[in-house]
Amino acid sequence: MSHNNSGTLLGHPKGLFLLFGTELWERFSYYAMRAILVLYLTDKTIDGGLGWTTQEALSLYGIYTGLVYFTPLIGGWIADNFLGQRRSIIIGGVLMAIGQFTLALPHSVVDPHAVKAFYVGLTFLIIGNGLFKPNISTMVGDLYEEGDNRRDGAFTIFYMGINIGSLLAGVIAGTASAVYGWKAGFLCAGFGMLFSLLIQLFFAQRYLGNIGTVPAAVRDAAKNASGKKEPLTKVERDRLKVIMVMCTFVIVFWAGFEQAGGLMNIYSQEYTNRMIGSFEVPAAWFQSLNPFFIIICAPILASLWVKMGKKEPSSPVKFALAMFSLALGFACMIGAALEQGGDMTVKTSMLWLIGAYFFHTIGELCLSPIGLSMVTKLAPLRLASLMMGAWFGANAIANYIAGEIGSRIGEAGPLAIFSGIAITAVIAGVLLLLLSNTLINWMHGAESSNDDEHVEVKTAEA
Repeated sequence: MSHNNSGTLLGHPKGLFLLFGTELWERFSYYAMRAILVLYLTDKTIDGGLGWTTQEALSLYGIYTGLVYFTPLIGGWIADNFLGQRRSIIIGGVLMAIGQFTLALPHSVVDPHAVKAFYVGLTFLIIGNGLFKPNISTMVGDLYEEGDNRRDGAFTIFYMGINIGSLLAGVIAGTASAVYGWKAGFLCAGFGMLFSLLIQLFFAQRYLGNIGTVPAAVRDAAKNASGKKEPLTKVERDRLKVIMVMCTFVIVFWAGFEQAGGLMNIYSQEYTNRMIGSFEVPAAWFQSLNPFFIIICAPILASLWVKMGKKEPSSPVKFALAMFSLALGFACMIGAALEQGGDMTVKTSMLWLIGAYFFHTIGELCLSPIGLSMVTKLAPLRLASLMMGAWFGANAIANYIAGEIGSRIGEAGPLAIFSGIAITAVIAGVLLLLLSNTLINWMHGAESSNDDEHVEVKTAEA
């Protein structure tokens, strides 16, 4: 793979910041639409909502988010075998922009087919997302040679872009919809997608060189003596096993983390004393703590990983740290529940919630960007985008499980729920530490920058 030497910024290739910008505006577009989707569907006023029941709207929302996490599997496969990542991103971006602008069409234009137009818009978004999502993350990995210890830091910076996008989206699209009606919110989302596309079209050649232009399967076949697709080697099979094992732990983490979104949201609304002097903090503000902490902590962690050099913990150990952080977050929630002492009329301190969100965010930063980075290190070249799709598939399963848990344990009471999740997270973390040596062996040196490890890979593949 040839790299474009257009210099570095903050110690990383400039291409990272190009992808950061592309992803920031794409996520802005996604979250802007997500923030207002259910509200638009259930709105019965003149503003032109569709007047669905909450039940109908939430069920559609569930199907939509499920498909958004599932289509990257197909999009990844198409990119690996036919289109290449760069073309997939452009086509995906164009389809998503069409989708957002279709949603933004005023009712006067689309009536009496408003609902049909709405479904057409969503379909464009789902297909476009499938082509876009797995490929942009894979290209971040392609900026770094095997064994480059800047990779985890790079994904942590990239992850910050996602969160800046989501932070801006709620504010901008939410305000636009409130002031100018729902269609204005969808319009903002459409413009966000256009920005993302323009950044990619104008600067990709300069800062990415030929990264992502040739389909991975073609690049891979060219490296083989036969010039054709080869069966997976033992090293590749071992590395795929690591991705599968880690996906299982990812499901445990997100099922707990997403649970918090629902439960802690209710907790902040009903059981938290949100008064500062005479000012009452809106419950919704607590939802912004997570992206806020990510934007502050991501650069710190990214530089910490690089500073640690050879002492940097391996991915399985970072995942274990994520599990312990999740448990610490729920320990704060257990503190809040104990402060109530079973009396649900008692309001607890805001500090418990802030602490919980802080620890959850640290956990997320030790798991989510590290996981993206790990997939790009371990996936065989010809399956790179497909495996990234599988990674997002694990998130889809976790979201589903989180919803199931959430709907079932209303009777248990907060203390039992919070402690249950904390204990599960600790057990998962300990398991990971016990498995970590086996997993590192299966990686066959994908995470080390030592030359002797590379020799070992060569002999294992020979």
